[in-house]
Amino acid sequence: MGPFSDDATLVWVLLGLLSLIGLLLVRLSRQQPFPEPSFRYGATLLVIAALLAMGTAAPRPLGVDGLLALLSVLGAFGVLAGLAHIVRTRRDVIVAPLSGFLLCVGIGGLMARTWSTLSTVEQWVDFLALVLLGMGQTYLVFRGLLIGKLPLAWSQAGMVALQRGALSGERGAIACFERGWATDEPHLNPMAYLALHRIHAALEQPQEAEGWEASLVSSGGEGAVASAWIEAVESAILRVVPDARQRWPNREEA
Repeated sequence: MGPFSDDATLVWVLLGLLSLIGLLLVRLSRQQPFPEPSFRYGATLLVIAALLAMGTAAPRPLGVDGLLALLSVLGAFGVLAGLAHIVRTRRDVIVAPLSGFLLCVGIGGLMARTWSTLSTVEQWVDFLALVLLGMGQTYLVFRGLLIGKLPLAWSQAGMVALQRGALSGERGAIACFERGWATDEPHLNPMAYLALHRIHAALEQPQEAEGWEASLVSSGGEGAVASAWIEAVESAILRVVPDARQRWPNREEA
C-alpha cells in the first residue's frame, strides 16, 4: 500500500482534526477568565498529535481503528472535565463542546467501520446511539459556545487581578469586572458594579466612576453587596492606590 492509501490518508485527517481542536482550545483559552483548563488540555492534545504524527514512521504505527478509539477516549475525558467546569466550577465553557467533536468523530468512525458486519438490530441500536450522541453534542455547543457566560468566574478573575495589583490592561481587574455581570444572574451585578466604581474612582476617572455608580444604585445599591466583598475590593485597591479612600463614599459602620 502506498503512503497515501485510504487508511493512511484517514490517519492524517484524524491527526489534523486532533491538532485543530488542540489549537482552538489554546487560542480560545485567552478569552476565558481562567485560561488554564482549556490551555492545558489543548496543549496536551497538540503534544499527543505530534507524537502520533512522528509514530506514523514506526514499523507498526497506530492504525485507523486505534486512532479512532484514542479520539473517543480523549473526547470522553474532555467532555466530562468540561461539564464539571460548566456546571460545578463555572470557569470554562469551551473544553466540553470542542472535546465533544472528538468523541463524535471517534465513536461515529468506529461504528462506520464495523457497520457492514452488524445485524439489523445492531445497526438500529448504533443509529439510535449516534442520534443521541448528536443531540448531546448539539446541547454542548449550544450550552457552551453559544450561550456560555461566566460572570461569576470573571468576577473571581477580577479579584485575582486586584490581588496582583493589575487594575487596567487586557486581563486587568477592570476588563474582568466589565464581564462579571449577566442578566440571568442579577445577584452578581452589584458586585461587579461596585468594584468598577471603586477602581475608577481610585484612578481619578470620575465620569466612568459615576456611570458605574449609577448602575450600582439601579441594581440595589451597596446594600445589595456583602460587606466582606466590599472590604476585600477596597483593601486590594488600597494596596495599589493608598489614597483612594478619600475618593470613595463613606460607609456607615455595621
